[in-house]
Amino acid sequence: MKKSLVILLAATLGLAACNQEKKGEGGLLYTIHNSEGKEKIKEGDIVKMNFVQKNDKDSVISSTYEAEMAQIFPVQKRMYAGDIQDVLTLFGEGDSATFKINLDTLAKHNNNQPKPEQFKNDKYITFTVKIEKVFKKNAGEADSVFNKRANDFFQADYKTSMDKLKAAEDAKIKAYVADKGLKVTTSASGLNYVIEKPGDATRPALGDTVEINYTGRSTKKGTDGKYRVFDTSDEKIAKENNKVQMGRTYGPTKMVMGETVPGFTETLQLIGQGGKVSVVIPSKLGYGEQGIPQEKIGPYSPLAFDVEIVKIIKGKGAPVAPAAPVMTQP
Repeated sequence: MKKSLVILLAATLGLAACNQEKKGEGGLLYTIHNSEGKEKIKEGDIVKMNFVQKNDKDSVISSTYEAEMAQIFPVQKRMYAGDIQDVLTLFGEGDSATFKINLDTLAKHNNNQPKPEQFKNDKYITFTVKIEKVFKKNAGEADSVFNKRANDFFQADYKTSMDKLKAAEDAKIKAYVADKGLKVTTSASGLNYVIEKPGDATRPALGDTVEINYTGRSTKKGTDGKYRVFDTSDEKIAKENNKVQMGRTYGPTKMVMGETVPGFTETLQLIGQGGKVSVVIPSKLGYGEQGIPQEKIGPYSPLAFDVEIVKIIKGKGAPVAPAAPVMTQP
């Protein structure tokens, strides 16, 4: 057998072994997709990790990739064999893997608490992870020194990540606009818009109440190749995108002008009653550097909205600031 063929066969066998599902304690199932062969994670390490969290229906529950922010957390003492702290000790820096934590075992070790709603009929909670960084304590290093060193490192790492996201925002907007084939107009503030229907001549003013139909999407495609819907007033769209909110009444939604992010207020002022507009709001007119983590909106994330004004209810106008007192001589 030729040497090159032996090497190829060995590599193929190694890849197959690496992607084989294995069983661990506590009902754990795991598959290592790639191993860099580095020192394994241990209790006390600080880990930076990207992950996708899914249920048994393969629906994405959470993803650091969508928010474009890896999570950082200290590895603590395991609560039981096969919990997430225990699982991490199987991996090292640079490794990627999928693991399934048994929900019945999890419930048993959490005083038999009921499963969360999104996992009610599931057996496992599934994570696909990439270990980006493992920050380790040096031998004999004092806790205070280690904590300061870790804090300095991750603060610098965070700033670098923020700078990259900020620098990439314009390209992200242009890519979304091109992909959607939008012929946008850009306002002085940076709002990108296409008026599909202007509506009547009256425009909502600050203090007015508007009833609107809307759908908000990210401008970065998810792992399914689609632009993720993060909020909508349309129940059909909510169901299609697994975004139904329990107890919410769908349909036209009331909103007071001036009580939303600047980009959305500007959007509503572009059309009248019966009008429709599509916009891409840059982060400086939206949620800025903070984003909204619970909605998977990351820092410096431009957002896309389709908006229709159903009704304008005139208000009393924006509150007028009180005049400054006039100082007089005694």
